[in-house]
Amino acid sequence: MENYSFLPNRPLKVAVLGSSGAVGKELLKILAERDFPIQELVLLSSARSAGKCIKWKEQEYTINEVNKTSFNNVDLVFASAGSSISKKWLPTIKDQGAILVDNSSAFRMIDDVPLVVPEVNPQKALTHSGVIANPNCTTILLTLALAPLNHLSKIKRIIVSTYQSASGAGQLAMEELKFLTQQYLNGTPQSSQVLPYSLAFNLFLHNSSMLSNNYCEEEMKMVNETRKILDNEELMISATCVRVPVLRAHSESVNIEFEDKVDPCFASEILKKSKGLRVIEDYETNRFPMPSDVMEKDDIAIGRIRKDLSNPNALELWLCGDQIRKGAALNAVQIAEILLPKKHE
Repeated sequence: MENYSFLPNRPLKVAVLGSSGAVGKELLKILAERDFPIQELVLLSSARSAGKCIKWKEQEYTINEVNKTSFNNVDLVFASAGSSISKKWLPTIKDQGAILVDNSSAFRMIDDVPLVVPEVNPQKALTHSGVIANPNCTTILLTLALAPLNHLSKIKRIIVSTYQSASGAGQLAMEELKFLTQQYLNGTPQSSQVLPYSLAFNLFLHNSSMLSNNYCEEEMKMVNETRKILDNEELMISATCVRVPVLRAHSESVNIEFEDKVDPCFASEILKKSKGLRVIEDYETNRFPMPSDVMEKDDIAIGRIRKDLSNPNALELWLCGDQIRKGAALNAVQIAEILLPKKHE
């Protein structure tokens, strides 16, 4: 098997597939902010978005429709255009010797494809064979909190409820939430076109497909991906995912049962020292993480870390994280950074 472990030790030719979407735009923003070593940038999309112009690092780039020659001499591809697109173009990407960091669900549960959260299992990124999967947004946020606590005592069971923003359904869903909210305030009848129901002053259970076990796809992503990232196939986990009228930050209520008792104060101190996390707790003023604390921020916020009154070996906590940023684009760029040779000199 060809060795794809590291990226070349030089400025890179990088392609962004799905560059006109919310995650694609955030990827470009983060690549510039983190000064990722790019010599040549290629912006790709479907025919619908081809021809649009995007400014990056003071230079105008035209988005091109993806085709068989799009990945010629490309070193690294970031894909955020959906599972079917990633599956279609992976053979071409690999034929060019490029590495794909994929933000869709296409490859996440394939055994030999690493599923990586850099603060949790960075070493897995180096075991790839040309493709690395970016986990689901809710899973990234959850495992950031779980991994440090799992070192205190082995986690046995997790019950999680999510409060997911419109951004998880894409840029059009965010725009629709703004539009329908204004319609609601104006007393105008609402008709949702992007999501199945209006999110304006409303919420509903996650709109992904319902499965035969009466869980939806989004909930089972959390179950299966969390097990894979934490390398614990026996982990008991149940999820309920809800879409809420927030633009771009997800929140989660998490109940964690351990094999042993874990002191919440000690757990809080461990979380404060963990990468990618920020603890916000003020019990006197009832001030804990809110979506507004994390929008357009890298870290996720955690708080209300307390004992479960019904189980001596369990803790409760609440967290919020930017779905577009750490839940998608930032995590993808951090994965690519692991593959830079200078990181291992």
